[in-house]
Amino acid sequence: MDGTKEIVTAIQENNRYIQRTTEMTFYDGIFPFYPTSRTPVVFNTIQIVVIIIFLVFLVAFLVILIGIRGIEKLHWFMRVTLSLFIGAVIVAVNFTNDWERGYAMVNTTYKSFSNEKVKAEVGIHIGLKGVNVTLKGLPETQLHEIINYNEEFLWQFGLNYESQYRKGLERGLPNPILYIAEKFTPNSPCGVYSQYRVSGQYASATMWVALCAWMLSNILLWLLVFLYGGYMILVTGFFMIFSLISFGTTRHTPLCAIQFDDMKLQSALGPSFWLTLATALLCLIIGVTIVAMSIFAPTRMSKVFLMNASNNEEDSYETSFYNQSYSDAFKVNQSLPLEDLEKAV
Repeated sequence: MDGTKEIVTAIQENNRYIQRTTEMTFYDGIFPFYPTSRTPVVFNTIQIVVIIIFLVFLVAFLVILIGIRGIEKLHWFMRVTLSLFIGAVIVAVNFTNDWERGYAMVNTTYKSFSNEKVKAEVGIHIGLKGVNVTLKGLPETQLHEIINYNEEFLWQFGLNYESQYRKGLERGLPNPILYIAEKFTPNSPCGVYSQYRVSGQYASATMWVALCAWMLSNILLWLLVFLYGGYMILVTGFFMIFSLISFGTTRHTPLCAIQFDDMKLQSALGPSFWLTLATALLCLIIGVTIVAMSIFAPTRMSKVFLMNASNNEEDSYETSFYNQSYSDAFKVNQSLPLEDLEKAV
């Protein structure tokens, strides 16, 4: 009986302890004095901010388009939409992490000093500023844990890649993530760290120059300086091409084999690379068209940009006004008697 009472007393004390610790949490079992539960990255906040900014500009111009009449509405819609699309791509791709990417389905060890294995999808996402390594369990819940990681390691100037890798070791990140991240360390035998770091920095710099050229082209076209506006659009396209060439040099340095037992992770050029290429070709086509029409068909160029549309409307309005005034005066003179006309003379 005494042993039973001791067991009951211990259970009651344990229940009271659990109740007290539960009351100390804010919500959802999160303790205020300890690190919060790890959650996977859902989206890139910088990309979202860039997209929202350009969407605000687009919506503002669409509101303005309501007051424009006729074919001018379609003209301004196409002009503004293309311009904002080019600007948004130039800014956004600087912060994306899918210039180069690859995936592999693996069955590998999960943690150090453990033989337990997990089935997961391992991904590598390389951008201009660093590399993201993803690990997603299939299914996500394995070994009594949600396996969904997205870890970023940056190599841009001013940051220490080696220290980020050491912090990952201290945090106890899964083996697949540390294995891939180690391939890009400065001391790795692969030797790809300097290549990706320098190529990414030059590619990013040329993209920012392309953004400046895009802004100048918009200013010149708004001022109706078509020839030099076309030149600046060409400069925008060429600098985007230079950025692609700079990043493309990394393909000449073969990436070390990333092997998981019998599975090999291989990377290829990603959506950001091809989107930049398509936008650069669009800029070159628009620039060549504007320059050619400015040189060989300036009159047609003025019609395309509706340069004389408003002037023609004002001239036609003034002509009709004066014709109406003259006809009214002529009718008044005809209605006057002959004697009144002689007196007026």
